[in-house]
Amino acid sequence: MAKELETAAAADVQRNFSLWQDRALREPVGITRNGRPRLVMMSVEEYQRLKRRDRQVLSLDEFTDEDLAAIAGAKVPDEYAHLDKEVEDVKR
Repeated sequence: MAKELETAAAADVQRNFSLWQDRALREPVGITRNGRPRLVMMSVEEYQRLKRRDRQVLSLDEFTDEDLAAIAGAKVPDEYAHLDKEVEDVKR
């Protein structure tokens, strides 16, 4: 199970920036304003790791006919059938 994000009020982060900066080097820290999550402070290494996982977005004209045929023929495994309801909700 993922560990819950540690959070701090923006005013506290301003007053104790060095403390929160050191914590953010170890693990991301959520920064709240008026009790609502607003930002996440994290190490450069963690940010770069996440950016490496970004996906490339292609336009439709960049797909080959083979790519499109593979997408059209793709089948969702039965174990994920429960997610069909998510798509139905979006279509409405």
